[in-house]
Amino acid sequence: MEVIRWAHEDRALGRRANAVSALEISLLPRVRGRGNARLMLDAMRQNARTFGFRDLYAPVRPTQKAQQPFVSMSDYAAARRPDGLPQDPWLRTHIQIGGTVVKIAPYAMTIVGTIAEWSAWTGLIFKQSGAVAVDGALSPVHVSLEQDHAVYVEPNIWIHHRL
Repeated sequence: MEVIRWAHEDRALGRRANAVSALEISLLPRVRGRGNARLMLDAMRQNARTFGFRDLYAPVRPTQKAQQPFVSMSDYAAARRPDGLPQDPWLRTHIQIGGTVVKIAPYAMTIVGTIAEWSAWTGLIFKQSGAVAVDGALSPVHVSLEQDHAVYVEPNIWIHHRL
């Protein structure tokens, strides 16, 4: 992740940190949906405050985006409930506690592999080239049988929390 590289460079050059970046909050399936992610986010925000930071940035992987892999991240993020809050529960959690969307990161993570590797990773048999939905993926995997590779480019959303 680029933010780790930036932090390393800043430290090596003696630059003082002026913000905190979240990297990941990941919960086991059996404890999801109970408010634990919110508790983790609150703890992260409080920890950053304790160390004197005023800004926390979070690269957010919306929890329900994989259900709509062919919808662009921009359109997905724009989807709202009748109360005006984001449709996605994880985005909604960030917004409800004061987070604001900074930007869509269209290629936050890229995974490239051969067709055999992708078949082993996913359990799928790829029979034709093109965009393929893969369980859990936020966007389709682009398959090229002719070139013997598949590429997954995952977007995310950067959220800013002013502390």
